[in-house]
Amino acid sequence: MKLRVGFEMEYLCPAPTPMILALNVHHSRAADLINPDYLTTNPAVPLTAYHDLFGNWCSRIVAPAGSLVLRADALLRDSGLPDPVVWDAQQVPVALLPDSTLVYLLGSRYCETDQLSDIAWRLFGNGPTGWARVQAICDFVHRHIEFGYHHARRTRTAWEAYNEGQGVCRDYAHLAVAFCRCMNIPARYCTGYLGDIRIPPIPGPMDFAGWFEAYLGDRWYTFDARNNTPRIGRVLMARGRDACDVALASTFGPNTLTRFEVWADEVEAA
Repeated sequence: MKLRVGFEMEYLCPAPTPMILALNVHHSRAADLINPDYLTTNPAVPLTAYHDLFGNWCSRIVAPAGSLVLRADALLRDSGLPDPVVWDAQQVPVALLPDSTLVYLLGSRYCETDQLSDIAWRLFGNGPTGWARVQAICDFVHRHIEFGYHHARRTRTAWEAYNEGQGVCRDYAHLAVAFCRCMNIPARYCTGYLGDIRIPPIPGPMDFAGWFEAYLGDRWYTFDARNNTPRIGRVLMARGRDACDVALASTFGPNTLTRFEVWADEVEAA
């Protein structure tokens, strides 16, 4: 099947403002792109691209004083298959984990493993390991947090999400990531597009989504504590230790986001 994904957002800056943007489809989906999701700006400003420490494709710009509109629109192929479920995927002992996964065992800005370790071991230490343990974590987080856009707070950490019991998709992902790391399972935060593809429409405005990946067996697998069910049409944009590493826009000066629109839709066959 084919998907159309994209966004348009407008910033108002009182003075020229440098920005780092993580707004492109991830390079792992490059072969699926039918048309490139070129980031455009209005007014046009110079843009340079680079790959960050986590392999994400980022852009650098200097927003002019006044209004700046950022936009991207991409058409890509998708398998149409839901997220895989592999119940026999095993947890890997820490001593045998690949070096590249070890950073995803450590605490990070929004995932305080030190504060959540005792809780995690009490909740999940006597249960199954491997895929079943990660799923148990997702089940708990899905039940524990009440979803609501009015609960959104950009500074909320996993520890705070656990104690407050409310949040948005990034809070579900942060708490699940922290619990996985506490249980010696590498976990990393993901952001991207997730439309209501072949499911009943979900009330509320379309937004970018947050989920996570856990390392089991010999690869990374997708998990989604917010929806807690395999979904179709997930399109990755960026991965990192937590949301701090994959901020859509990091701005270095005063600014106001005045408009924000996201789309992720299945394209009907002609």
